[in-house]
Amino acid sequence: ARSSWDGPVTSSTPAAMAKLKGFDFWRSTLKGARYVVAPMVDQSELAWRLLSRRHGADLCYTPMLHAQVFVRDANYRRENLYSEVCPDDRPLITQFCANDPEVFVQAALLAQDYCDAIDLNLGCPQMIAKRGHYGVFLQDEWDLLENMIKLANEKLSVPITCKIRVFPEIEKTVKYAKMLEKAGCQMLTVHGRTKDQKGSLTGIASWAHIKAVREAVKIPVFANGNIQHLSDVQLCMEETGVQGVMSAEGNLHNPALFEGRSPPVWEMAEEYLQIVKQYPPCSLSYVRAHLFKLWHHTLQVHQDLREELAKVKTLEALAEVSEQLKHRCQVPLATFFVSPLKAIHFRPKEPGTENGRKGIEVKAVSAKRAREDTDCSTDSLSKNKLKKKARNPHKNFCPEQKPKYIRCEQCGNPKGNKCVFNLCRGCCKKKAFKEVADCPSHGLRFKTKAQKLSAAETDGSHVNGTLSIQTEPPMDNPAVSQALV
Repeated sequence: ARSSWDGPVTSSTPAAMAKLKGFDFWRSTLKGARYVVAPMVDQSELAWRLLSRRHGADLCYTPMLHAQVFVRDANYRRENLYSEVCPDDRPLITQFCANDPEVFVQAALLAQDYCDAIDLNLGCPQMIAKRGHYGVFLQDEWDLLENMIKLANEKLSVPITCKIRVFPEIEKTVKYAKMLEKAGCQMLTVHGRTKDQKGSLTGIASWAHIKAVREAVKIPVFANGNIQHLSDVQLCMEETGVQGVMSAEGNLHNPALFEGRSPPVWEMAEEYLQIVKQYPPCSLSYVRAHLFKLWHHTLQVHQDLREELAKVKTLEALAEVSEQLKHRCQVPLATFFVSPLKAIHFRPKEPGTENGRKGIEVKAVSAKRAREDTDCSTDSLSKNKLKKKARNPHKNFCPEQKPKYIRCEQCGNPKGNKCVFNLCRGCCKKKAFKEVADCPSHGLRFKTKAQKLSAAETDGSHVNGTLSIQTEPPMDNPAVSQALV
């Protein structure tokens, strides 16, 4: 049931209109959206969505919401959706993560009057999604997903959409997309990376997979992945034939990406802070995270303000730190192009361009800290290493003085000092299990446990045999027979 705070549903809400599907939904409700801001946990809140819309975004998603929490917690609903209702924040799609059809539909029914569609997250690859069994970790459970989409398509007054990741095989990805379309999905966003492409293994998104899906289905498709500049958007649409392109990281670093501009950071920071004040409340952690993203390159130089930005506890203090960063960066334009840090306060331009002019290439000098001297004095240690040194004064960071380890014969990791197989613990465990052997050094007792189990089974059989012999009555004895009778 809706909260009493929610307010009436106006005639412009999706519930008051006929439910559109596929391309009719994209053309009419979403107004043919081409530039899309991705759903980002704790990052695509109302203030950031409004900033992105001012600078070219046609469609935005809410942060991913947990369906189960959304159903049971009225405060969660109010803080993450109901309190963020704004006429300028449309079209809007609310995204949920879920693994139960009934719970998903209950959450969607509570949210449908505040958005233009409901999206099911089938693309989150993080460990928290694995533990919660949602996101991309549902992509092999086709029967469950089919039931979720079918039920939502039947019960909701707004369309159901999906955001997915690809399989390594293009053919399987196409079958996956067609299954979702058949179940009732009205629009697909395809992130061209697999489940394992994350963190240090992120790599390049496959537009070939996205193109194959677009050609196979009869519903609108958005592409996601490899978008850093407006030229990437145009190239992606040309190569894949998709209806729109979604950006996450690129948008966080430059919310004017869809305008084709790369303005000074302070312009975006000031405008964002102004919107935050205009549309309260906004979590301080969200604002801090956005400022860290926007000022990322500058904070590498001004470490003192980086620490200050991490410590302050009020919105006014965050705005003050941002203003200090602005003053430190505002130097004459001529100085910008002769300073070794000339590009540090602006985001990287597209290859071969500078301030919109082709043919001029500007290179930024790396501001990385030099490697520690070999004498390993505390003056040369990083902040993190100094903290470790404070906790453990005997901690040694000198590569030359670190003990040399004998490598495992199989994988190259350090082997156990007293391992009977001369292996690391992982390899030793596999070998000991396979050969039913013990390794006291690694605390492995496969042979001992097997012997104990065998002895227990033997003792048990003896006991059972003895009991059966002793309890069987001698029926040829008349006294016993009479007693039994």
